[in-house]
Amino acid sequence: MKVNPFANPTLVASYEAWYETAGRRPDRLEKELLQRLLTGFPRARTLLEVGCGTGHFTRWFTDRGLRTVGLDLSSPMLAEAIRLGSPSCLLGGALSLPFSNDAFDLAVLITTLEFVADPLRALGEAMRVARSGLILEVLNRYSWLAWQLKHSGEPLWQVARFFTPAELVHLVRRAAGREVDVVWRTTLWPPWSRQLPLALGGFIGLAVKVSKR
Repeated sequence: MKVNPFANPTLVASYEAWYETAGRRPDRLEKELLQRLLTGFPRARTLLEVGCGTGHFTRWFTDRGLRTVGLDLSSPMLAEAIRLGSPSCLLGGALSLPFSNDAFDLAVLITTLEFVADPLRALGEAMRVARSGLILEVLNRYSWLAWQLKHSGEPLWQVARFFTPAELVHLVRRAAGREVDVVWRTTLWPPWSRQLPLALGGFIGLAVKVSKR
């Protein structure tokens, strides 16, 4: 991707406000799913959020007792994250993480994989720096939400690549190069608030447990 859409100052200015307006319900449901996925890693103490943006989830992870580092390729987004009090925010890209192997217990990508040029490489990098596993939240190509976003006319969503749960699981296993334990659910169903292993909810939440020896 030649142009980083998250470097647009107009987008940066409105990004965090969305969570307090139209995004209030999606935010609550995403965090409920994230909390469920986190329970699969009870020993995790450190976390890298790749593509942290304004630090919205970086701060949330920190509030849950995890020593969290946020990483993003957009300087304007990082400046806003720091202004809002996000901890340890660094400039960097998903395709070449500036950390040593096994530097964190967990790596997390929330609405990030959709915007990277090489999702397979990004997942491989995330697995390299994470001792215990990954948590992903990705927009579901099968969902009504994805259809709405693609037809919204907003430039941000025209460059996004959405995934189905099956595509995401396949991609994760390719990146791992071996069999890994994968659990996924979807949330943000239009009629109700549930988390189900059915490929219809707006967001896919996926946890990957890796075993490194």
